[in-house]
Amino acid sequence: MSAPRPEPALVPRPTKAAFRSGHFTFDRTTTLRVDPGAEPAADLLRTLLAPATGLPLRPSPQGQVVFALDPQLSGLGEEGYGLTVAPHAVLLRAGHPTGLLRGVQTIRQLLPPEALSDRPRRPGRWELPCAEITDKPRHPWRGAMLDVARHFQPASFLRRYVDLLALHKLNVLHLHLTDDQGWRMPVAAYPRLTEIGGHRAESMVGPAGSATYDGVPHGGSYTRAELAGLVAYAQARGVTVMPEIEMPGHVRAALAAHPELGAHPARQLDVWTGWGVCDTVLAVHEDHVLDFCTTVLGEVMDVFPSPYIHVGGDECPTTEWARSPAARARAAAEGLPDTDALHGWFLGRIGAFLTAHGRRPTGWAESGGELPGDFTVITWREPAHALRAVRRGHAVVSAHYRATYLDYAQSDDPAEPPAQPGAVVDLRAVHAHDPVADDSRTPAAGQVLGAQAQLWTEFVTTPDHVEYLTYPRLCALADRTWTGPTDWSDFLARLGPHTERLDALGVRHRPSHRSGEEAS
Repeated sequence: MSAPRPEPALVPRPTKAAFRSGHFTFDRTTTLRVDPGAEPAADLLRTLLAPATGLPLRPSPQGQVVFALDPQLSGLGEEGYGLTVAPHAVLLRAGHPTGLLRGVQTIRQLLPPEALSDRPRRPGRWELPCAEITDKPRHPWRGAMLDVARHFQPASFLRRYVDLLALHKLNVLHLHLTDDQGWRMPVAAYPRLTEIGGHRAESMVGPAGSATYDGVPHGGSYTRAELAGLVAYAQARGVTVMPEIEMPGHVRAALAAHPELGAHPARQLDVWTGWGVCDTVLAVHEDHVLDFCTTVLGEVMDVFPSPYIHVGGDECPTTEWARSPAARARAAAEGLPDTDALHGWFLGRIGAFLTAHGRRPTGWAESGGELPGDFTVITWREPAHALRAVRRGHAVVSAHYRATYLDYAQSDDPAEPPAQPGAVVDLRAVHAHDPVADDSRTPAAGQVLGAQAQLWTEFVTTPDHVEYLTYPRLCALADRTWTGPTDWSDFLARLGPHTERLDALGVRHRPSHRSGEEAS
């Protein structure tokens, strides 16, 4: 009997894995046998390994590496897979094509780290350790939100960001496309949204309320082709891109482009240069504003096939409605108790529109009780809000800011780059976050879809800075949401070797010796 080998450092940890002596070697003679329906996974493996290894991995009926859809593995769900590595063959099976995509990422992690590079590496032995792995995720929603409204990031970086999500078996990229400080999504019916709303004169330096600005114009927007290309790129890697178009608050950029959407149509506004919560909001009581919102969302749905469409919904001051005779009249006509209730009424109309088009309306929940019942809610303030939303019947994604907001500093070290003030979210806090809180272990807890990390970019201007704040903390979230609770010391032991993969990919992560500071 073969002696067991030390377990490779996989992130996230597989559900079940047994490693044995021996290895399978990829070389230029290695071929793939691809069963019907498994072609996307085989294509992905070729695409990902080609830059570093140059291996052709040609198809062959006698291929040593087999990709197969197997109904007997349907019990592993949409993303589960089985991987068998023997000295002369590799078998990757799944009950669903997405499971094969997850297995491809495990194969990548089992290879030497150099195989992940995007540059040619010196020909060597690309070995997989012999193994038997059966794997499936604990949670169906494992995501990351990237805010490109505050600071625009190029489409090429978004594709790289997707690749890194897929490596860690994360499956949702939540793309925050609009806010007070910028509108990045092109809308053919309203070209001024990006022409004017996509550019601001300068940016605030420091936290919300600061009186200093950098004097540097900032702008950018995506083309429809770039966003459609991103969606296709992500789909090929098993990642869903969920767009967010903020409403009825966080809309200053839209109002700068179209003042007629606001409570004071004659008022000329600039794209906001500050941070925080702006008090200018949509005049939701006006029918032409509702028409604007549904037209925009119609174009969004044309580009993004995601079953979930995020419409923001939180941090919406209602003072402008309270002062508006037209808003008060509309509230009375709709039988609402006051103008504050226009918020829920408006979101109900928007949610019904999305539902009628086969989508699931999604929003931020400040307390777990302010969104209409058909919304999927992302709760961010307190863990108790997730439980409150579950009890109201919502599907819930946990995003507690003390554990998932990556715009907070990773430590209190003064050498850390600029970050949101007021909290430290260290690696251990991320890894300790359980989307299903202890007091919600009831049948309703099944409504908790999972968790996601958030990276707001008020202080994050470059791709390098994005990556530094994201990794390795996102590795911890991936481990927790895929595997469930794991021992902290075990995670740290796996993270050390895993950073060699990040290095091979050129990820500008926080150094591993500093990432382990939280071990104490």
